[in-house]
Amino acid sequence: MIWYVLAVVLGLALIGAVAALVVTEWRARPPKPVAASAAVVGRQALDVVDAGLRRLTAECRRSGRSLPDLYAVVYSGERLALLLAGADESAPAPWTAEADGERWTASPDDLHRPGPEGEQALPYALTVTIGLDGPERVLVDLSRATGPISVTGPDEEVRSLVRSLVVETLSGPVGALAEVTLVGSLADDGLVTGDGRRSSRLHTAATLEEAFAKAAPGRPGSDAADVTQVTWVIDGSRRTAVKDEAPHLFVVDASQLPQQEGALNALRRGDALLVVGAAPAGWRWRTEAGGSLDTGPLGLEITRHAGRFA
Repeated sequence: MIWYVLAVVLGLALIGAVAALVVTEWRARPPKPVAASAAVVGRQALDVVDAGLRRLTAECRRSGRSLPDLYAVVYSGERLALLLAGADESAPAPWTAEADGERWTASPDDLHRPGPEGEQALPYALTVTIGLDGPERVLVDLSRATGPISVTGPDEEVRSLVRSLVVETLSGPVGALAEVTLVGSLADDGLVTGDGRRSSRLHTAATLEEAFAKAAPGRPGSDAADVTQVTWVIDGSRRTAVKDEAPHLFVVDASQLPQQEGALNALRRGDALLVVGAAPAGWRWRTEAGGSLDTGPLGLEITRHAGRFA
């Protein structure tokens, strides 16, 4: 009988210890990602990003330092983060360098405090929302891709994402100085409607060659080689856009992408070429039926692409 009682007591003690361990582990686990707030999904988020990029541009020009080679921006509602292609721990105020200098963060409140007057962030005018990573909004500077950006997946998902990228460039504050040209069949298939369609910065062209010619007659060809690794795409193409010249986003269907050698030489590094469909490209993105986006070499996790909430 004594052994029986001891066995019961030990069994209860063991059960209690296991239960306590489970509770401790459960409490130690980080909370599951929450849905993005209205402040992150809404237009006001773009105003914060615009203020941040303007402040960054002004601070760098005031101090005579080079602009950081950023390729993405992440906004949580509480923090604005700049993701840099190369480490730089000397972040200007009000930014704080994190992750060994590969990430600069700032509070949205600090972006509007006394400091250099914000300048139009022309070098980052093609920074546009690609989607959400849980509760955070993720934007990518399309001009960082030295070569085409290919978007594949279910037709409706691809079109909704591409439409969102174009419309935000035309109507958002960040892309206020950028130009957009729809090429070939995309010019007349209703990809862009409403206010975006009426924008004076939206153009059309029958071919990509014609689009390049209209955008900048006699523009010199680029000597950038095709690259497919994100480290080369970003690090190997320092920002060289012509000062005070508006960046340009060209959008073309993969079936109408020129195949002849040198056809894309007129694409400046400050511009971007978005291809609807599979094509040889520096950045290959794939939309999924569930609304997520695989950003390929960029390695950014997107749980809901911009076309799903734009």
